[in-house]
Amino acid sequence: MKSLKRQDLIYPELSYQIVGILFEVYNELGPGHHEKYYQRAISKAFKDSNLYFQEQVYTPLIFRDKKVGNYYFDFLIENKIILEIKKGDRFSKKHINQVLAYLRTKSLKLGIIANFGLKGVKFKRIINFNS
Repeated sequence: MKSLKRQDLIYPELSYQIVGILFEVYNELGPGHHEKYYQRAISKAFKDSNLYFQEQVYTPLIFRDKKVGNYYFDFLIENKIILEIKKGDRFSKKHINQVLAYLRTKSLKLGIIANFGLKGVKFKRIINFNS
């Protein structure tokens, strides 16, 4: 019997669980809310699902042993996946590059951008090939 799972996905089960939670939140809240309200609802859903996560994660940007900047990202799930929440219907290059920078500073492989818009929730997986 042929397997339906893709073998090239990074953290497939955890990714599917996260995306499922994103859809649950959107289906219950609907469109048009502030980003922070979606974030609070996602946090509650993560807790209810017994996922280990951190919110508003601080990470410094280091250059030659000196801190040159600060990053804060929305979620770090199971110390593996960064989740960044946005409001809108399109993925911008700026937001993709933002998540990629977060992944590089934490030496992580996978990030997910979730856009909560008028037409639903959309997500994009961002892969750090340098980790």
